[in-house]
Amino acid sequence: MFNRKPKDPEIETLIGAGTRVDGDVRVTGGVHVEGRVHGNVLAEPGGAAVLEVAQGGVVEGNVDVPRVVVHGEVRGDIRASGKVELGPTARVAGSVVYGVIEMAAGAEIRGRLIAAALEASAPTGGSAGAG
Repeated sequence: MFNRKPKDPEIETLIGAGTRVDGDVRVTGGVHVEGRVHGNVLAEPGGAAVLEVAQGGVVEGNVDVPRVVVHGEVRGDIRASGKVELGPTARVAGSVVYGVIEMAAGAEIRGRLIAAALEASAPTGGSAGAG
């Protein structure tokens, strides 16, 4: 009757607009970033974590979380085994490896888009970083 999305993990952690985190952030639930993270954002293995980067929020590091929603900026590679959602104000400077991707008009990616299923079957080898 009603179209409902599967329930995402509840947002447990808020990195506020005036906050800067230096170092890696390990998550098991939901994290909402309005400030800055200077480090990688990594999900604990087997978790159902979600990272939301709000408009004005910045992550300077790689992201490896099952579900990623970006309205702000990510300066690093994104790896999401589940879904990546890029809003109209999203800016990504790095490659995006995704299970499913949803991208609004206006979103920018300066890197490669790689379907996780294709990446798994690709031969291993060195790759140049996003620049």
